[in-house]
Amino acid sequence: MTLGRRFGAAVVWVVVVSMVGGNGLAAQTPAAKKVAGDYVGMLGPLHVKLHIEISPGNNVLCSIDSPDQGAKGIPCSNINAGEGTLNFSVPAVKGTWKGTVSADGKTLTGVWDQGSPQPLVFTRDTFVAAAKPSRVDGIWLGTLQDGKISLRLQLHVKSDVQGKEYCSMDSVDQHARGLDCSNVAFSGEDFSWDVPVVKGHWAGKLSADGNTLTGTWGQGGNSLPLVLSRQANEIGVVPEKPPTYDAAMPPVKVEDLQAVMEKDLAGALKDGQLGPSTGGGITIAVVVHGVRRVFSYGTAKVDSVFEIGSMSKTFTGLMLSQMVEQGKVYFDEPVRALLPEGTVAKPAGAEITLLDLATQHSGLPRMPDNFHPADESNPYADYRAANLYAFMKEHGVAKPATTSFLYSNVGFGLLGEALADRAGTTYPELLKAQVTGPLGLHETMIALTPALQARFVPGHDGDHKPAHAWDLDALAGAGAIRSTGADMLAYLEANLHPEAVKPVAGFAAGKTLSAALVQDHELRADVAPGTRIALSWFYVEDSGNYWHNGGTGGYASYGFFNPKGDYAAVVLTNTGPAQRGSFADRVGEHISERLAGKPAVSLGD
Repeated sequence: MTLGRRFGAAVVWVVVVSMVGGNGLAAQTPAAKKVAGDYVGMLGPLHVKLHIEISPGNNVLCSIDSPDQGAKGIPCSNINAGEGTLNFSVPAVKGTWKGTVSADGKTLTGVWDQGSPQPLVFTRDTFVAAAKPSRVDGIWLGTLQDGKISLRLQLHVKSDVQGKEYCSMDSVDQHARGLDCSNVAFSGEDFSWDVPVVKGHWAGKLSADGNTLTGTWGQGGNSLPLVLSRQANEIGVVPEKPPTYDAAMPPVKVEDLQAVMEKDLAGALKDGQLGPSTGGGITIAVVVHGVRRVFSYGTAKVDSVFEIGSMSKTFTGLMLSQMVEQGKVYFDEPVRALLPEGTVAKPAGAEITLLDLATQHSGLPRMPDNFHPADESNPYADYRAANLYAFMKEHGVAKPATTSFLYSNVGFGLLGEALADRAGTTYPELLKAQVTGPLGLHETMIALTPALQARFVPGHDGDHKPAHAWDLDALAGAGAIRSTGADMLAYLEANLHPEAVKPVAGFAAGKTLSAALVQDHELRADVAPGTRIALSWFYVEDSGNYWHNGGTGGYASYGFFNPKGDYAAVVLTNTGPAQRGSFADRVGEHISERLAGKPAVSLGD
């Protein structure tokens, strides 16, 4: 389920450069020799690897990896080492690291600054390879296929002097390298490993001749056969091109934005993401200091209806805030207490609360393991409450001892279902009673009226092929809502100015709406360095944006509001995310940068 997940991580690429003169460090200096090696560290919840080596030309090579983001070989520059000190920059992500080197050279203690300083300590990787490789050590290559996708996966396996196995995986066609494995086990002919960053697991057997691994890859509740063959050499992962940026201009006025976007989107409209052959369309709605504009391109019209995918989570978060304000639930209430009696047993210790679900800190997986759609083109239609409750009964509601951010569609689906259970109604009816009704959002709903159905623009997948609309049942709270640019802009305006909201008469929930919106924006947990989360909304510290995105099989969305700058915008497209991500994300970020007067990520292909 591609209901959207992107946390502003810079696009990175694989490249190794030698640093000399003012940008480098002479290899023959004692400082250079002391720090040469591989290091590992943690930046908040993210693993980071640092590589410092001496090249054959006697220069220092430096690069970092971000395995959790699938990035490897991000080059350093401006490397400087003194007696017990080290600093370098990483231009691709606009970051710097400054710190000290321990006397034995095994620990680098310092601060990473990418707009918001964060402590980052590196310790030397002391891996010592086994004198004789195990029977499973080496390079392996296989292809994962399900009729729609074909992805090459490359596995690197090695063992240390104690006989412990290690591995990492490359998703060659997705330009991802060095995804770390965990729980690597090899006994007899049985071999298995996990890839935590993608919630994947492989288990199978080594052939008698030692050249084939035959097994099954499991991810998101689905299982596919994956056979890997031994390789003499690895396939190089072709790096993605770094993003290009259009030159900054003074903050664009809302009256001028359409003209600016026509110029910035010219390439995409001619032969790119919105070209005539793609069937693609886009609606953009923006407000700055109370002045609104809605415009569209391609096959979309200003009043077209789209699926908004995971932007639905922000509505579910606001529904929770409303019911807390009304005294119907409370943030620390266990979700178990809202479910039908006997659905799941009470755990011995701490259990998952409503707030844990709303901040993506419940520890629940991205998807339930009993998700087996009958129709891949409409995968959520047959996942009912009974399926969700069966999963929860098996999984349990015990809260892990330590929880970090983990994006979970099943978590938000559970939250929406639990709130509806407490209210004694359905999720669509609760949505109307608590949010869309009081806000007057007459074009925002799950089951469309005949009039709105007539304006529902046909969807396309990431390859621009026709895509079926998605109907969500038990997981509605994670991504079932459909809407228009004008309605979504009205929703963002309410978030931008809660104090000015004038609820529609006849809805009791209107009385708590302003206070619930304010409460909805309180920052409650960390996501990644420089990014925090409120109730579903992500908050970027350096820009001041609250944002969320979404993507279904044939649609994508991106919305943000900035209280400091008093502006907001939403982008809706009828093209789902592709391998390289969502075009809606790029357009949304571009608009944000134009409104802020910053260089804007290019929209050309």
